[in-house]
Amino acid sequence: MRTRLVMGNWKMNGDLQANQALLSTIVRTVQAEPSIYQKGQIVVCPPFPYLAQAAQSLVDSSVELGAQDVSVATSGAYTGEVSASMLKDFACQWVIVGHSERRAYHGESSEVVAEKAKVAMTNGLTPVVCVGESLSEREAGRTLAIIDEQLKPVLALGSAVLAKLVIAYEPVWAIGTGLTATPEQAQEVHAFIRGQLTAAGVGHVQILYGGSVKANNAKSLFAMPDIDGALVGGAALNAEEFLAIAAA
Repeated sequence: MRTRLVMGNWKMNGDLQANQALLSTIVRTVQAEPSIYQKGQIVVCPPFPYLAQAAQSLVDSSVELGAQDVSVATSGAYTGEVSASMLKDFACQWVIVGHSERRAYHGESSEVVAEKAKVAMTNGLTPVVCVGESLSEREAGRTLAIIDEQLKPVLALGSAVLAKLVIAYEPVWAIGTGLTATPEQAQEVHAFIRGQLTAAGVGHVQILYGGSVKANNAKSLFAMPDIDGALVGGAALNAEEFLAIAAA
């Protein structure tokens, strides 16, 4: 049976004081109400400079730590890059790869995303592979074709790798816009992804929805049969909102 997973992607937000307040509230609430929050998995993904602070704050907590990206390289002359082994040094268990902002602003191809997923998995991290279409692609009726193209290099990694990752469907048009795919729109894409995973022998893999997820829409999204949780953006910076999503 697939467990619920709610992951907060802080993006390039936060400072030491705000982070501490956010993390302490999340940890305190999760520990105080285990019957509500410990049925699934809760993960926070702060920016790289705050991984040490977050790791310390999450000690002895069921809340887990993730990073927002990882390099395909293990070490060397790669200015600005962070390797999987470095993330492991800070107790990271998860890493987001292929977020639409990385694809758009840094030119990451689906092949690079698949390579990052493989590197992460090889180093004991669980990669969360993001896929999603733009508004123009949806309006052209190309949603499933785009998802298929983005998934192909990942599926080519084989079932041994696929069994150890998570897929996140994030329609680009719904990220940070306040727009959200209806539960039925999201389910259609999730069902397509589930079919691809099942054909590869890994139908149990978790599939998250992302894109303006909030407390007031999480429950209806989570009610869909193939939506296993959420990759939360802006709402992850508000402890009350993020916890409400996790509890939905």
